[in-house]
Amino acid sequence: TRSLLGVFEEDATAISNYMNQLYQAMHRIYDAQNELSAATHLTSKLLKEYEKQRFPLGGDDEVMSSTLQQFSKVIDELSSCHAVLSTQLADAMMFPITQFKERDLKEILTLKEVFQIASNDHDAAINRYSRLSKKRENDKVKYEVTEDVYTSRKKQHQTMMHYFCALNTLQYKKKIALLEPLLGYMQAQISFFKMGSENLNDQLEEFLTNIGTSVQNVRREMDSDVETMQQTIEDLEVASDPLYVPDPDPTKFPVHRNLTRKAGYLNARNKTGLVSSSWDRQFYFTQGGNLMSQARGDVAGGLAMDIDNCSVMAVDCEDRRYCFQITSFDGKKSSILQAESKKDHEEWICTINNISKQIYLSENPEEIAARVNQSALEAVTPSPSFQQRHESLRPAGQSRPPTARTSSSGSLGSESTNLAALSLDSLVAPDTPIQFDIISPVCEDQSGQAKASGQGGRRTNPFGESGGGTKSETEESILHQLFIVRFLGSMEVKSDDNPDVVYETMRQILAARAIHNIFRMTESHLLVTCDCLKLIDPQTQVTRLTFPLPSVVLYATHQENKRLFGFVLRTSGGRSESNLSSVCYIFESNNEGEKICDSVGLAKQIALHAELDRRASEKQKEIERVKEKQQKELSKQKQIEKDLEEQSRLIAASSRPNPASSEGQCVVLSSSQSEESDLGEEGKKRESEA
Repeated sequence: TRSLLGVFEEDATAISNYMNQLYQAMHRIYDAQNELSAATHLTSKLLKEYEKQRFPLGGDDEVMSSTLQQFSKVIDELSSCHAVLSTQLADAMMFPITQFKERDLKEILTLKEVFQIASNDHDAAINRYSRLSKKRENDKVKYEVTEDVYTSRKKQHQTMMHYFCALNTLQYKKKIALLEPLLGYMQAQISFFKMGSENLNDQLEEFLTNIGTSVQNVRREMDSDVETMQQTIEDLEVASDPLYVPDPDPTKFPVHRNLTRKAGYLNARNKTGLVSSSWDRQFYFTQGGNLMSQARGDVAGGLAMDIDNCSVMAVDCEDRRYCFQITSFDGKKSSILQAESKKDHEEWICTINNISKQIYLSENPEEIAARVNQSALEAVTPSPSFQQRHESLRPAGQSRPPTARTSSSGSLGSESTNLAALSLDSLVAPDTPIQFDIISPVCEDQSGQAKASGQGGRRTNPFGESGGGTKSETEESILHQLFIVRFLGSMEVKSDDNPDVVYETMRQILAARAIHNIFRMTESHLLVTCDCLKLIDPQTQVTRLTFPLPSVVLYATHQENKRLFGFVLRTSGGRSESNLSSVCYIFESNNEGEKICDSVGLAKQIALHAELDRRASEKQKEIERVKEKQQKELSKQKQIEKDLEEQSRLIAASSRPNPASSEGQCVVLSSSQSEESDLGEEGKKRESEA
């Protein structure tokens, strides 16, 4: 295909060179016609100005002037005809060839560059995909690399189809670009001569008419072919979409084990030293009992290995996937190759096995190949990968289900709004340390305070059962939900109002774990109540960490892996200068990320309603206290008024005159009456003050 493409590109280059030369020649005609028109007009103008000239030796100037004036009129008419001819040449001759040169040829060059870029991007993506680790698989990296291969392969295929379509269309446009300018030139010339003569060669006019009809037919044929190619491109895009994935689904594309011929790209391992090696990607194909290879740019393939009576088996090589080794029948030559996908890996091994048995020489090779499939299946069964061994060593209770594309998020008891996308620097501060251990500085401070007070870690019963006479905080809570989680890490973040903060923290923590080979995770029980979130040791039931629920301002699950979830805790202090800082904690659950987020949201709603009820109750109690205080003030005021009335009555009684005795003695008031009179005076003062 690339060799045929080279022929088309060479043809396009030749067309471009020829059309550039033709364009220069026609442009000279156009420039000459413009110059002729301008020169004719200038001649006519000079002839008109002849009579204004005063020649010292001029004789018979009137006859000459009248003659030149007549010439001037004729030449002026010729000048007008030349001007019309220049305009017609610009429209009918220069416009088509200029459009072909500036639009069509530049389009070919642009598509060629885009195709080359797409091809290079695809090679880079395939190279990165081929270097994926077999022992240390990372689902996120694998997904990114697979998506990169899919995008680059799709881009290359689409660019290639449009490029091929443009090259095919160029053959039609070449004819049009050659014929239309010539047709325009001849018609302009005929129109020019028609102005001076009514006699026209009918045969030439018929020929030009036929040329015009031919151009229209070519244009219609081009439009029809372009429409067919566009429809073919659309059909191929739909049909080829699954093929862009480097490792297709085996259920949709089953493995063919009865092949005796196969071709495709493989990575070949070449030793460059005692312990070093390089991998080169080449096109391989089988031809009879030979394995042929062809590098890019080569006209034909060369012999890579004789695979008659050879042996082939799957091998593990340099932490690469889908590798197999071919060994010649005498054992002197061997080659390690890497396939692109598991399907290609098995098909190559089956095909080489069939060829090594010389099945291709039989009359019905497929039936014979079916009988040797069992040995081929044994050859394509590799040893268990690191991930499989790792999973087999894990306890059964901690097995992880496959990921799913679900997510759930919440903030301050309500769903988070769709905010504008923030930059990564605005979400997580650069060079922020990541804490992989579950012990936090807050927990250490609390443990130190507990030791100082003579108290150890308090055991928390997650099921709310009372072990003594007093009730704990969790027993008084309405909501009790327990989840098994594993702590992945935590780090300080700069923002706490967007779920992207949680997603970016997850990405950085998982990447840091992969870089530093940290696989250990602390398993805990996460208890969700209406007051707080608690991490409880599953063995000792001791509370490791307590997160107050009002401080949990944001929580979300991973967008693709619903086992991962995290929340942002707003605390005092931190690395920033402000008093408040936000720390994002990331956990892994047993496929319960959404349930945990829903439980936290429910707890915050319950806490919100409880807080509203508490505020309403406090407000009601305050109103009752105000009413009671007003009632006491009113009772006290009534008692004061009653005392004042009593004092006024006593004062009035004491102010009456008493008759003197015969012995000159006078009536003396008792001490109680004196006190009552004093009280009456004080009551009057209070009444005046009131």
